[in-house]
Parts: sequence; structure tokens; C-alpha cells
Amino acid sequence: MATFDTLKLDHVGRSFTGQAALVDLTMDIHGGEFIALLGPSGCGKTTALNCLAGLLPLTTGDIWIDDERVDTLPPEKRDFGMVFQNYALFPHMSVAKNVSFGLQMRNVPKDAMRSRVSKALDMVKLSEYAARLPGQLSGGQQQRVAIARAIVTEPRLVLMDEPLSNLDAKLRLDMRGEIRRLHQSLGLTTVYVTHDQEEALSMADRLVVLRLGHVQQIGTPEELHSNPVNYYVADFMGYRNLIDMTASRVSDRSVTLTGAGIELHGTAFHNDIATGAPVVVAIRPEDIDVGLGLHSFEATVVVNEYRGSVYAVDAVTSTGQLIHLLSQDSCPLGSSITLHVKPERVLVFPKDPDVPVGEIAAAAEAKS
Repeated sequence: MATFDTLKLDHVGRSFTGQAALVDLTMDIHGGEFIALLGPSGCGKTTALNCLAGLLPLTTGDIWIDDERVDTLPPEKRDFGMVFQNYALFPHMSVAKNVSFGLQMRNVPKDAMRSRVSKALDMVKLSEYAARLPGQLSGGQQQRVAIARAIVTEPRLVLMDEPLSNLDAKLRLDMRGEIRRLHQSLGLTTVYVTHDQEEALSMADRLVVLRLGHVQQIGTPEELHSNPVNYYVADFMGYRNLIDMTASRVSDRSVTLTGAGIELHGTAFHNDIATGAPVVVAIRPEDIDVGLGLHSFEATVVVNEYRGSVYAVDAVTSTGQLIHLLSQDSCPLGSSITLHVKPERVLVFPKDPDVPVGEIAAAAEAKS
């Protein structure tokens, strides 16, 4: 595989008819890293990928691989492999011919081509399907063909645009493991676009969370999972409970919170939260405990969904605030339950009037 030390995106931006789709993306990607661009539709992640691929010219900034500027090169000169969401296979060509297409364009000798195609198909476990047409394969198998086609040229960078979104849940899980295995065994450098936070957390070395073309946070899965910088990132990292409240008392990073018919004690992520200020509280469902505890509150069960090892419960406070939690025991519909959360698991963020609470959930609902 072709290698490099650093891929540098320097103030990369892209606008369409004066409307910014990607703004000032600056980061270094190290050779062998797996980077996930994460965000809902319209956040700029596919725009960033297409700028990298050369499918879109930059409006601002530049892209470097070590000492070589690559954003001025046409796509075919960048030595990148691309895996598309819809596979983009040639339906009239066999699996082997689809995989060999990029090698043919590079005038690779036939013997070397056959060897490399055979090796690539073996890596994605499709050797026995070499003579079949794409239409004779399942969706997961077609995606494997697309991956084989991307890696057979031994590119210095592999770009993947939501490659698993058309697959069912079990296939997505299986393919996540396969892509990660290939990445590690081949030493690939990969930039992967997804809207699925579980996918990103399980596969990537680092995540880039985008909103409306702007980077919100870059970090390891552990960093974003435990220390989201704002409630938009927290929402993507599984903090399903985002609650508008007021910081009624602030002492260093300890905050007493009132609103939504409850009182909570939480931990401020920023030091600039003032007493009386509007805030957004972020809590994971798994961090809410059923039963009496410090600063507990009452809620009424409206959903009790069995999920095997746990029950997914929705409950509402006296003011109608919806609370998502996980319980080891069934909570009968209409029953009143007592809940509490440890203060260190209640993250408190300044309220941003430009970022609506529940924006990601609303976007997902509109998409469905």
C-alpha cells in the first residue's frame, strides 16, 4: 500500500451559489488512521469527502499529502480509492472485471492484475463469486465488491461515503467488523462518512463531528463519548435526554438545576455558566437510576419496551418533560417511578439560541 506521514486539510471550505456547505475544516490525518466524519444530512460531511476526492473543487483552503499539494490534481491523479453508498458497480461486468477496472485504467500487466484481483477478492471473502454479475449478489456482497475495487489499486487513501446505510442491521454489524479488519490488516488510511454514532464509535480512531458545515469537535471516541464540548455533540454521543433548565446555583463546576418540574445537580462543562443562566442538561438513558437517591424526582411511565437484557422506558415529569431511561425491571405503564442521577453524569452546557435542543432527533424524524 502507498503510504504517507500526514494528510493536511488547511482551512478547507466549499460554497454553493454563495451558501457555505463546509467552513474552515483544518486538521491533520496521520498515515494509517481511520477518521469518521459524523453528522446528520446537510452537515457538510459528504461535501468534505467529495472535496478530498477531487469531485468538488475547493472554494477556500488547500489539501496536502506530506509536501505535495493534491487539491490542484484531478481525481484520477490523487491515488485515492472511493466506496460509494450505492456501490456504483458496473451491472454488465462480472465481479472480477469490476474489481480489475481501476487496474486496467492504470495499464497494470495482465498477470499482475489477475494476482491482485484474486488477492482482493480473497480479502473480502468473495473468491467464489468472481464470475457472477453484481445483480446476482446480495447487498452486502455488492458492497464487498465495491470495497475490493477500492483497495485493489493499493491507494494511499480510501474514502467511504456511508457504505453501510443500504444494508440491514445484521449486515451492517458484520460489515463494520470487516471494514475495520481490512483497515488494520492492510494499514489503510481511511476517511469514513456516517450519520450513525455507534458505527463511528466502533470503527474510528478519531471522529470529526460537523454541524451546518462547521466542525464542532475532533477527538477520539473516548474523548467525545465522555467529554462532548457542547450539547449538539452530546446528542450525537448518546445523551438522549437534553433538557432546558436554569442554573439556579453555581459553585465552581457544581450546578444546581431547576426546570421541567424537577431539580437536578450537575457538572458544568464550561466555567462561564452564571447563576440564573439558561442551560441545557445532557443525560444518558443508562445513567438514570430507578429508586430513591440523592436529589430524586418522580415521573410517570408512558413507554415500557422490552429489549432483552433491559427495558427501554420513557417517563414524563409533572410538566410533561420526556425522560428516556434503561431499567433492569419492567415499569408498568401509568405507574409513578422515582428516578435519580449522579451529579457527575449530569452534564451542563450553556444554552445556545442558534442550536435548537433536539435538532438531531428532529432531523432523523424528518428523514424517515
